[in-house]
Amino acid sequence: MRICRKLACTLLLAGLVGCSRQAPTPPVEQPAKDGASDQGAAKPEKTLRIAVCPKGTVHEFWQTVKKGAETAGDEVGAEILWNGPPQETMVAEQITIIEDFLTNKVDAVVMAACDAKALVHTAQKASDAKIPVVTIDSGLDPDVSLSFVATDNVAGAAEAANELARLLGDKGEVGLVPFIKGAATSDQREKGFKDGLKVHKGLKLVSTLYSQSDVGKGMNVTEDMLTAHPNLAGLFAANEPGALGCIEALKARKLSGKVKVVAFDASDGEIKALQEGGLQALVVQNPFQMGYQGVMQAKKAIDGEKCDRRVDTGVTVVTRDNLNDPEVQKILYPLGKE
Repeated sequence: MRICRKLACTLLLAGLVGCSRQAPTPPVEQPAKDGASDQGAAKPEKTLRIAVCPKGTVHEFWQTVKKGAETAGDEVGAEILWNGPPQETMVAEQITIIEDFLTNKVDAVVMAACDAKALVHTAQKASDAKIPVVTIDSGLDPDVSLSFVATDNVAGAAEAANELARLLGDKGEVGLVPFIKGAATSDQREKGFKDGLKVHKGLKLVSTLYSQSDVGKGMNVTEDMLTAHPNLAGLFAANEPGALGCIEALKARKLSGKVKVVAFDASDGEIKALQEGGLQALVVQNPFQMGYQGVMQAKKAIDGEKCDRRVDTGVTVVTRDNLNDPEVQKILYPLGKE
């Protein structure tokens, strides 16, 4: 179920009846009652166009971001122009998409950068053209955006290390499956997990291999880890496709539940694996809020208001024990189960 609350300005013209608008826009002055004609009808207000460019469009995570952005757009009366590359590795394609948005003179750009450095120039072009830029999920280096709306990925990945240590009794060999080297979120989660392991001396990180945000590649690198390290006791997958690949590789070797898995995100496939025991814990972000708050920060910038420099959308560790808690369900299904 979608929550849709539209704020629209409706212009009514009927003979000598004046026009009025919903707050906060002040009412248009009423015409004189002596029959004098209008000197010109008020022009309808321009609809704001806010472009939202995710890193990818295939995975459920980004579809939830889209729902959040569209909900915010409905609330502020803005048209959301959603377009992004199919895969998170398509840096050049993302640059082209954003530059097309700039050519079409959108009012603001909300973006999740496929590459923290490669997208800086494009973001700066937008700023130079007086088009506000807000980043969500994956930021820029250096950060030239007005606001960054995201998870604290370092802290979230450290929580994953803590959870894996708990599951393994603080001992054993573990593997790490980040997704794309150079993508800010991947790098931050890799750092956070490794930092988290420093306080768990009994856990030994024996392999780090990248999934490239692809389920098939995630499966392949997990197979490689299992072959090279037959005593592997646990895995941390840093995003949805990597997690799904890990789960499939463990199923193929009949190791589901034996090798413990902690993963980021909360796709339907991951939740199903959690319920079935193939995955033991999820570090759940709030992609709906990323999309929603990203658009809200963009609207602030358009209105000339000061943006919040950093908006932390938070993480929640979800296990089978708390999966059905009402607060957890609200995070997993912000618009209700469809």
